[in-house]
Amino acid sequence: MSTTGATADPLAALGDLPGVADSVESVRKAVDRVYGHRVMRRRSNEITSEAALRGARGSAALSGADWALEEVRRRSDFSGDGEARTMGAALRLTAEAGQLLSIWRQSPLRVLARLHLVAAADKAEHVGRPRRAGEPVDEPLIDLPLPGAEEMHGRLEGLADIVIAGGSAPALVTAAVVHGELLALRPFTAHNGLVARTAERIVLVGSGLDPKSVCPAEVGHAELGQDAYQEALRGYLSGTAEGMAAWIAHCGRAVALGARESTAVCEALQRGAA
Repeated sequence: MSTTGATADPLAALGDLPGVADSVESVRKAVDRVYGHRVMRRRSNEITSEAALRGARGSAALSGADWALEEVRRRSDFSGDGEARTMGAALRLTAEAGQLLSIWRQSPLRVLARLHLVAAADKAEHVGRPRRAGEPVDEPLIDLPLPGAEEMHGRLEGLADIVIAGGSAPALVTAAVVHGELLALRPFTAHNGLVARTAERIVLVGSGLDPKSVCPAEVGHAELGQDAYQEALRGYLSGTAEGMAAWIAHCGRAVALGARESTAVCEALQRGAA
């Protein structure tokens, strides 16, 4: 998206796009249902932990490691093949996200660099910083045109400025833009999808929409499927009102599905079956 313009709050107008207000309201109702569940009043830490595990599994699935939940739960070593490393990266990012909430609004670029460092889990020269001209990007499941390094750096700084400035846009809109822009830019040489979905989680939690992190959008994105994810992303990349609204609505459905997942966990715990 373009981050330039006369308005001091460039995301606010996105909330007025057709259908976006309905998406925002639908997400709020879905989140409220989870938070209003009687189990949340007594066992919210368990719901948060389970949501983190399921969210990591969903994010990894969208990056090519589509494992059964019980396999993720059972495994303790994620240092094997590429899929295992992807799953390990997703789990580390989910754990790290909660430690970065207080930093995000002041220094989003610092948070993104930290997320990439955590995902990569090595000390290679390109880790923990945006890519430079000529450096390749390993993100085979994101089939979008790749901006050059100079354009990427400019847009990334513009996104950071918007985050720092804050504004009146609904949390869903901000989270969707952060997620979409990071996938459009792919600022790192790898792990951009995992980082983008973690950044979406940070916005949703830090905004107060989902303060206990029990509505994992990653679950919903995975449930909606890779094809729908790519199609919605292409809408975001188009920059049209229709495309942007479709991407925000897609992210809204993902959050609502994540909320539904945690509601099911609450009900299972209530029955004593979890």
